[in-house]
Amino acid sequence: MTHTDVIDRCIADHQATIAALAPLKPRIAEAAELLRECLAAGGTVFLMGNGGSAADSQHIAAELVGRFKRERKGLAAIALTTDSSILTSVGNDYGFDHVFARQVEALCRPGDVLVGISTSGNSRNVIAAIEAGRRAGLRSIGLLGGSGGALMGLCDLVLLAPSAETARIQEAHILIGHILCELVEAGA
Repeated sequence: MTHTDVIDRCIADHQATIAALAPLKPRIAEAAELLRECLAAGGTVFLMGNGGSAADSQHIAAELVGRFKRERKGLAAIALTTDSSILTSVGNDYGFDHVFARQVEALCRPGDVLVGISTSGNSRNVIAAIEAGRRAGLRSIGLLGGSGGALMGLCDLVLLAPSAETARIQEAHILIGHILCELVEAGA
């Protein structure tokens, strides 16, 4: 297989995955409204994920706190992936499966929204955090891939990237994240 073949296949797979997002339009709009309502009421959006999904959590939080397309006041968003001291102390004392749940217990309040990003839907630390959020009365959005995994039945609202390939799922997730930012910002 030549470089050109690989490039052509990747572009074609990307385009097919993105085109397959069209049926999610009502759910994306619903997720944006949930985020907008949370922020309008003085709540905070908390995002989490592992690896590339951790980077996506930080990226989306930065778009909300800073700006996406227009000047406006900062919107309350925190990526639970950024504090290395919390991540390592909780990971050391309680185990890596608890690094997000412990932060949810400490930081989240009713009315806040959790966004769990997991390409498999089976990230144990995201599952634990969504469960902790549920116990605390929080709403949750799952940006998932493949079959949705265990998070499919735990999140209040699921945006399932229509692919089984991690790279294509991540590409769909960041597009969805950008759409959410634009919709939330338009209502801010």
